[in-house]
Amino acid sequence: MRRAAAGAGLVAVLASGVPAAAGAQRPSPGRAMTIADFLSLRAVSDPQISPDGRLVAFVVTTASLSENKNVGRIWVVASDGSGLRQASGGAGSDRAPRWSPDGATLGFVSTRDGSPQVWRVSARGGKPAKLTALPRGVSDFAWSRDGKSLVVVSDLPWPPDAEPGTDSLGSDARIWTELFYRHWDEWRAGRRQHVLRVGLADSSITDLTPFDRDVPTLALGGKDVALAPSGGELAVVYNPDSVVATSTNNDIFLLRGDGGAPQPITTSRANDHSPAYSPDGRAIAYLAMSVPGFEADRQQLMLYEPAGGSRRSLTADWDRSVGAIAWAPDGKSLLAQVEERGEQVVYRIDAASGARKRVVSGGSSTAVQVSPRGDFIVFLRQTATAPPDLWRASLDGGGLRQLTRMNQRLLAGLDLGRLEPYGFEGAGGDSVFGWIMTPPGFDPARRYPVLFLIHGGPQGAWDDEWHPRWNYAMFAARGYVAVLVNFHGSTGYGQAFTNAISEHWGDVPYEDLMRGLDAALERPYVDPDRVAAAGASYGGYMIYWIAGHTNRFRALVAHDGVFNPRSMFGTTEELWFPTHEFGGTMLDSAARRTMERWSPANFVDRWATPMLVVHGQRDYRVDVSEGFQAFTALKLRGVPAKFLYFPDEGHFVLKPRNRRLWWSTVLDWIDSHLSR
Repeated sequence: MRRAAAGAGLVAVLASGVPAAAGAQRPSPGRAMTIADFLSLRAVSDPQISPDGRLVAFVVTTASLSENKNVGRIWVVASDGSGLRQASGGAGSDRAPRWSPDGATLGFVSTRDGSPQVWRVSARGGKPAKLTALPRGVSDFAWSRDGKSLVVVSDLPWPPDAEPGTDSLGSDARIWTELFYRHWDEWRAGRRQHVLRVGLADSSITDLTPFDRDVPTLALGGKDVALAPSGGELAVVYNPDSVVATSTNNDIFLLRGDGGAPQPITTSRANDHSPAYSPDGRAIAYLAMSVPGFEADRQQLMLYEPAGGSRRSLTADWDRSVGAIAWAPDGKSLLAQVEERGEQVVYRIDAASGARKRVVSGGSSTAVQVSPRGDFIVFLRQTATAPPDLWRASLDGGGLRQLTRMNQRLLAGLDLGRLEPYGFEGAGGDSVFGWIMTPPGFDPARRYPVLFLIHGGPQGAWDDEWHPRWNYAMFAARGYVAVLVNFHGSTGYGQAFTNAISEHWGDVPYEDLMRGLDAALERPYVDPDRVAAAGASYGGYMIYWIAGHTNRFRALVAHDGVFNPRSMFGTTEELWFPTHEFGGTMLDSAARRTMERWSPANFVDRWATPMLVVHGQRDYRVDVSEGFQAFTALKLRGVPAKFLYFPDEGHFVLKPRNRRLWWSTVLDWIDSHLSR
């Protein structure tokens, strides 16, 4: 059920850029954060360095309650941190800044005239000009090497002469004959995502991938369209299998710039993605899993040389998963983002030997961009007490400093609490780690109620990051001690630890969670009689499981959780996920037994703890029927319960007004049960 890699880190980072010592006391500058404060914070993303290395464009997103949408704007700052300015404005929302090859123009995707299209503005500023007018808009794009055309990703009706959702009688009904007819929060029947070339001089449109596949892949990819330095070729990622709903078989294909038959450069049945050409074009780096059908397998950094057809792993001996890569301009090394024991760490990996060196650590460092001359990197950095901002360092990690402080004024008046790592002996005698976040104005002589948070994935982790949805500081601001455990199944602690949860949803992770809570409750400042638990996705599953296996919590919150694995299997879209997690499909008797063994639905006769159930109608990963079933069971049992239903949200609650309601409903529910 994973969608994207998240940030991580062991300790908070001070404004100076020097990691704080674990357990060090943060100053308490002001008041506790409110929901209004949280929603008003600006989110920084997608840094892009200009071709001359002098400027960095990036996106700043603000939640607009009046428009009930998240509004993005393009900003620009000099690579030394000076000259910060907003580069886009007006109607709609802007994202995906991309510099033209000569650096004179900044392209971006904007909805200023309705649908998302590519616009451009002079690097010096001025009035934007529209570059595309595709019927279904643009999801992403890149400039051609000569700047005369764009390579654009857009949806097309499929078959090409059919328009989905209508028929000759004008009905809005949908008809489909294949699986994967919907994905995450959108219907996909009757459409394909393709790579197009748009000529800037004549507005010509050429479909470079005119075949019955989504290109780039819709699932389990990364940066999946790459242009060769020569400009005559591009690498794309898609799944060639006839039934993609049961397959993680993404492969990398080469296309000539003028189209032509795609040529595969990977043939593994597991997931291959994120191709990146070396600066001289002689090698292609990419990320590869080795276990077919498993979306959370270890990702190795591979190097492929088209001339001889050779390939080798640069990280075969390393029990860590590489999340993203970027070449250094000299082609001798790559920068790699790696999740490691609660951090998102940046490593530099030698392209010849695979030797690696930690470059940046502490907190969560992501979206690494390398300057054209190779003299510095720019990246996003965040912690549990600091939202993402732009930072800069040398390729060896020296000269670490912050370039932007987009929320400085608001944060200066807030006390965000303090995050501390802790460890304990978990299931099987393994070391298990987690986090404890104390509330603002923390007084160790007081006793605080505890909110126990359970992450999703299940192959995910609680990381030292400013979580955009399940924000630890926001929970702590309500006066709770937040406890978070990275149980067996969590990422960043070695692949064997991650693998341990598959076919064991209810035993090993549950044991870790209960032991981790016990260890946290040993602290004198927590009240063991006032404890609530909350979780989403797999975390929501675990809330349902907990309800049938312990009465130690005063209240529970289950967001988009799996209530019945068998019914979830029949309504989800990425079928490879439950197939791997339960050892087969609903047609396999052994897999059905595993689903029944770990089904919370089989233990509802024990449910007694008050529960808030949250679910979105457009959640196609864990269908809303899972929440309906759980709520029905609660009411039939006579257990105090409430359902928070979002007709316009998917697996995540994203719209600003819905986020405000989510926070107030969840926190009020917990307050009502943890007050004395």
